[in-house]
Amino acid sequence: MTISAGRIRVGIGGWTFEPWRDNFYPAKWPHKRELEYASRHVTAIEINGTYYSTFKPASWAGWRDTVPDDFMFTVKASRYCTNRKVLADAGEGVARFLAQGLTELGPKLGPILWQFMPTKRFDPDDMRAFLQLLPAMQDGVPLRHAIHVRHESFAVPEFVAMARAAGVALVYADPAKYPVIADLTGSFVYARLEQAEAANPAGYTPEALDGWAGTVRRWSAGDRPAGLPYVSDEPPVTEPRDTYVFFINGAKERAPAGAQALLALLD
Repeated sequence: MTISAGRIRVGIGGWTFEPWRDNFYPAKWPHKRELEYASRHVTAIEINGTYYSTFKPASWAGWRDTVPDDFMFTVKASRYCTNRKVLADAGEGVARFLAQGLTELGPKLGPILWQFMPTKRFDPDDMRAFLQLLPAMQDGVPLRHAIHVRHESFAVPEFVAMARAAGVALVYADPAKYPVIADLTGSFVYARLEQAEAANPAGYTPEALDGWAGTVRRWSAGDRPAGLPYVSDEPPVTEPRDTYVFFINGAKERAPAGAQALLALLD
């Protein structure tokens, strides 16, 4: 990677998944050491258990100390913050979520993922109020935010402009059943590859992985890759962007193999 590109990290969602004990973790590998193993074979993990539960500061500190120094976690925000009729009322929930101890990760804390239900429609005033609830700092640790919307009403230039003004990234996700927004709005890129197929050993075909490797390189260099579905005609700021790519959902049993295959192509 050149000095003019952002850092690329590729990973999986979580580290505890029964099928991975047959095709990712070594036979009889201790369950308590699965994070240790996973963090040495991918370069990032999206912690998604936080969507349903909170964890004590000691848990966050333990995860921090288990992984290598250059490893990064991203964190999926609580559903109690995003699954609500009026997002502007989420302030208390956002504050509680951020105060649980996730800043114990320190420099290993990557972006926070705020995912909305597919039924959540774009309400400009309410979404603008929600974005204003997302702080730039918590306990002295800088925060970055990624927004994952899944309703077609968000696929409008007004929402893209709003995200850029707030400095948050829009998640690029590739499932065919939801609208896809590829516009670059933040200082980093957050992509979720969700169409893995069990018939492919790495979830995706070699040709598809080659294509993703090219797209990821362009993202990290600050380019706007051609051929993706953009909503706004206004180009983003051209700057190197740290890029996070997660193999998640789809044929989840293939996720580690997909992540490792993409890392090999990017090496």
